[in-house]
Amino acid sequence: MTQITVGALQLAFSNDIDANIARVAEGVREAAGRGAQVVLPPELFEGEYFCRIEDEGLFAKAKPVGEHKAVLAMQALAEALKIWIPTSFFEADGPHHYNSLAMIGPDGEVAGVYRKSHIPDGPGYEEKFYFRPGNTGFKVWDGPAKASGGRTTLGVGVCWDQWYPETARAMMLMGAEVLFYPTAIGSEPHDTSLDTARLWRRAMVGHAVSNVVPIVAANRVGTEHGQTFYGTSFIADERGDILAELDREEEGVITATIDLDRVKRHRAAFGFFRDRRPDLYGRLVQDI
Repeated sequence: MTQITVGALQLAFSNDIDANIARVAEGVREAAGRGAQVVLPPELFEGEYFCRIEDEGLFAKAKPVGEHKAVLAMQALAEALKIWIPTSFFEADGPHHYNSLAMIGPDGEVAGVYRKSHIPDGPGYEEKFYFRPGNTGFKVWDGPAKASGGRTTLGVGVCWDQWYPETARAMMLMGAEVLFYPTAIGSEPHDTSLDTARLWRRAMVGHAVSNVVPIVAANRVGTEHGQTFYGTSFIADERGDILAELDREEEGVITATIDLDRVKRHRAAFGFFRDRRPDLYGRLVQDI
């Protein structure tokens, strides 16, 4: 049997980056203490979700991957705990800015950077003002070792990516065995009656079912300048059943252990990848 234990954090954040890093580090240590080998913090945990407004002064928060305080802190922590920490951060690359994720391994090194592919633009989520569409393509990484040999393959999408079935399927075709989604999502300022919490979860549970893959989703909570983030972070198995979850308000840590051998058997038995018809899918890569 090959198992992997994964964890997710759900926290509220302020604009004090040092305090935020300290709280994330505390949660990561708790998850690692429960046996988690991969621990997922929420998206852009370095501060409040600044994309609710357009303010050119906020570009100063972006840093290169090798200089970003959140990345450097998680590198030291990952090395100390010998775990993987997918770390979301606001990246500056010359004149360009990205919503990025550094995959940090147990050696404390950044194995690679993924830049968020799908960039939303709407009231309260005006990310196109700040971020270029990612130019890395979807990525997967080697994760914890398997008892049978080799390593677990980890796939990570960031927030708006999680709504696109193409993101999940692309990572699966690259060999992903567990999918991780750090996010920052909550109320819709233009329509206070719209609650997307159920839709948010259903979208990712759909990825779990149609790809026969476990999903780990980490959201933030709390109210920031009238915008309330609805948490409901969760870990689902390959059938979409919830293994661990948090509610709309609580801060905390969740962990779950996944039997990758069982997942592999279930995926083969469903036949979704056996019965694919790529010869019919050309329309999917054409403009509308």
